[in-house]
Amino acid sequence: MLKKDNGEHPVPSELRQRFTNLVSAFVFGDFLLSKHSIEGISAIGANTADFIAGQIATYGDALAPLSDEGWQRSVYRWMDDYWEFIIDLSTIREPVSDLALHAKLADRPDATLEVWSVHVP
Repeated sequence: MLKKDNGEHPVPSELRQRFTNLVSAFVFGDFLLSKHSIEGISAIGANTADFIAGQIATYGDALAPLSDEGWQRSVYRWMDDYWEFIIDLSTIREPVSDLALHAKLADRPDATLEVWSVHVP
């Protein structure tokens, strides 16, 4: 399903629901995913969760569920031993904000998405 080449590709529809569920948890302030267990997404550590919450707070606009417009700019790419995903986030005022969620997926059948950051690239 995922390509191993040097290009950037749209996020496959098979993975979009995972990201949609993840961002919904973030909208409710559950950055540790302690109240929202999402199949196919690794647990988020306390330091990473604090960093993500801080980046969103610093941005100055509340996070909103992912918009259709955001998927038009969200991409993945192969990074030699894993796929990197960059998901453009929505806020209350911006259907596509400058904030982006960054996650990676190892090249293993049992791999789960690992969220490592939300920040303005």
